[in-house]
Amino acid sequence: MFTGIIEETGFLSEIKKGTVSAQVKIRCQKILEGTKTGDSIAANGICLTVTSLSKDGFTADVMAETMRRSSLSDLKVPGMVNLERAMAADGRFGGHIVSGHIDGTGRITEIYQEENAVWYTIAAETKLLRYIVEKGSVALDGISLTVAEVSEQEFKVSVIPHTRKETALSEKKTGNLINIECDIIGKYVEKLISGDSRREPQSRITENFLMEHGFC
Repeated sequence: MFTGIIEETGFLSEIKKGTVSAQVKIRCQKILEGTKTGDSIAANGICLTVTSLSKDGFTADVMAETMRRSSLSDLKVPGMVNLERAMAADGRFGGHIVSGHIDGTGRITEIYQEENAVWYTIAAETKLLRYIVEKGSVALDGISLTVAEVSEQEFKVSVIPHTRKETALSEKKTGNLINIECDIIGKYVEKLISGDSRREPQSRITENFLMEHGFC
């Protein structure tokens, strides 16, 4: 599990693509401290398992499902990546619950500055937007952010200078893909209410139900 608080930005130094999978090498320093082979590291929000370590980085295997769901296949060498080690049991929970399992990608359609903040508008599919709530949490390339606005086609986040400076957001441009992980709590609630995550949710929570149980 991760929190969406980026520890370091590293660089994709090599990507060996197979037919549908890949092996990546990422150059970094800080997150190597205490890291062992088999540990989990989130790279742009993607939970990767360290397969080998060197003095200046690590390697990881990327399965086909990850390549399909994420923007990793579009990342160029030496692309900047956001890095976070899995949260320690005694760590501080600075962001929100981030699993490192990407739900899909969005595309940056607009970037503009408003005094000390930079706004990013992200276009995304309806199946992702249904889980994105105004003032709720979303992880973009592994960064825990608060959703400022949501419409039927897109959503917006407002980023403070520190976050932009210390993450790969500083390299993002209009038209770039970005990894999206929706708030995991919403997905669990939906399944519990609908009873079957494969179907469109049909909530049994009605106005009559709420009145009968003293909520209205």
